[in-house]
Amino acid sequence: MSRIFAITNQKGGVGKTTTAVNLSASMANMGRKVLLIDFDPQGNTTSGLGLRAGKKSIYEALLLDFNIKECLVQTMIPKLHLIPADIRLAGAEIELAPLDNREFKLKKIIDSIESNYDDIFIDCPPSLSLLTINALVAAKSVLVPIQCEYYALEGVTSLMQTINRVKKAYNPQLDIEGILLTMFDGRTNLSIQVVESVKKHFKSKVFSVAIPRNVRLGEAPSHGLPIHLYDNRSLGAEAYNTLAKELIARAKK
Repeated sequence: MSRIFAITNQKGGVGKTTTAVNLSASMANMGRKVLLIDFDPQGNTTSGLGLRAGKKSIYEALLLDFNIKECLVQTMIPKLHLIPADIRLAGAEIELAPLDNREFKLKKIIDSIESNYDDIFIDCPPSLSLLTINALVAAKSVLVPIQCEYYALEGVTSLMQTINRVKKAYNPQLDIEGILLTMFDGRTNLSIQVVESVKKHFKSKVFSVAIPRNVRLGEAPSHGLPIHLYDNRSLGAEAYNTLAKELIARAKK
């Protein structure tokens, strides 16, 4: 059975897509068979890997009943597959609304290919939408990136309430995999204070590594490359490799 992670935070700009691209790429580079699902209409995960959605994307799988295997795209990393997305996915909210079992559409898709992968990551939109609920119903655990800034915990309470509601109504096995601190700058008191606050609030759920504020991480998407291919010696690459090793170690326990 594969592990299925929803990467989500209703607050934008917290490093959600950066984490989806670079964590999945690092895991695959370490020998895991990984599927990354771009479930955000902005399609930044797709472009961040130097790809385009084309005519076979997660939208077609969700609403036009395309075979999901037809929508799989091989990335530049041998063991990493992508299901791409683009702006067409924005219309899925309205189109899903009248359907029966609309919350389970993504789960049904993933169930059909889950056995082919060690890890599946879902990059969610930055909102508590029907798409996000689909991702939470399909996932086994949730990874929440939180930016090291003053309003770090803003909105996280609403996210936790949504996770709990989904757990009670649709997905009893859903759990928090971990809280990932992003854009950390150890030179500032603010970053240190945010780390202390988040650890006090979430305790052992906080990952041991924090993703640093790093210029090379910001540059990599414009080249359509994950950080370990763009600059493997950068602090960002080292951080995501460390995070991948932590997740792999948890899988072995």
